[in-house]
Amino acid sequence: MAVAKRAPWLAGVAVAGAAALIAFGLHLLVPAIPLLTAAVGLGMVVGQIPATQRLLDTVLKPGIAVSARRLLRIGIVLLGLKLSLFDIAGLGWATIGVIVLIVGITFAATLGFGKLLRLPGTQPILIAAGFSICGASAVGAMSAVTRSKDEDQATPIALVTLCGTLAIFILPVLRLPLGLDPEQFGLWVGLSVHDVGQVVATAQIAGPAALAVAVVVKLTRVLTLAPMVAIVGLVERGRDARADRDALALDPAAKPVERPKRPPIVPLFIAGFLAAVVIRTFVPISADVLSVADTLQTALLGMALFALGSNIRFAKLARTGWRALIVGLTSWALIAGLSLGAVAVLT
Repeated sequence: MAVAKRAPWLAGVAVAGAAALIAFGLHLLVPAIPLLTAAVGLGMVVGQIPATQRLLDTVLKPGIAVSARRLLRIGIVLLGLKLSLFDIAGLGWATIGVIVLIVGITFAATLGFGKLLRLPGTQPILIAAGFSICGASAVGAMSAVTRSKDEDQATPIALVTLCGTLAIFILPVLRLPLGLDPEQFGLWVGLSVHDVGQVVATAQIAGPAALAVAVVVKLTRVLTLAPMVAIVGLVERGRDARADRDALALDPAAKPVERPKRPPIVPLFIAGFLAAVVIRTFVPISADVLSVADTLQTALLGMALFALGSNIRFAKLARTGWRALIVGLTSWALIAGLSLGAVAVLT
């Protein structure tokens, strides 16, 4: 009891850890299901049961919040150890330019479409980040700089999980009719599929050559998260400053609006992610250390994505989520089409 009072987050974190272990077991039983996708799905299931909903909203709430935010950010930092700048350079300038272009076009188009359909809160920008960059991890990272509510994260997380899972089964079926060799297929998967785990699950079906290309391309997409978060941070700060100036113009005696403190333009965990990429590039790291870091990163992201998934309520999505579903499916079709076109140009 004393421990619970000193560390009210402990119970929720323990539950998230247990859920990550269960997700790992499901992945071992059905390798086609990525561990992180299983973790999100498990959270979504738990979030629909009335008895567990009450626990999630009371005694487990502090730990679920810690898992969804702090553990997610630590996992993103460790994700940087998967990527070397030499791997990126090996892609060539044409491929790097195409990656940046596809991310930019998909992000802008999804954001604009989400606003056109009047999605609530910060859902448009979170869906745009999730579909254009790196799925649930991007949603979590972008929510930090936009000060998003947990309920605004729930729908984007559900959508990138749905579409990323569909990609695991649909893209391999399309490979042969489209006439893609393993490397072309890997490039398509890396450019278009959302979470890293979903990329691995999809590309491995075409063999090791496809998987190698897909992972490097995908992790290069992940690297665009840092500048995208910084740009959004600058835009958000500029919007606040304009609102204060407009209020002052209407009433010179008006005081600036009290707002929650914004995170830095480049949040600390994004800077940590970039530092991890630099370390991976220039510091010799043993295979054993990288293996431990990879296991820890997967475990932390599994716990975080379970926590994020547990915030999803299907009853609410059924009432309000149809517009978001249209935006998500449209964005998925857009990035898949752009990426397929890029494969034709680059190969």
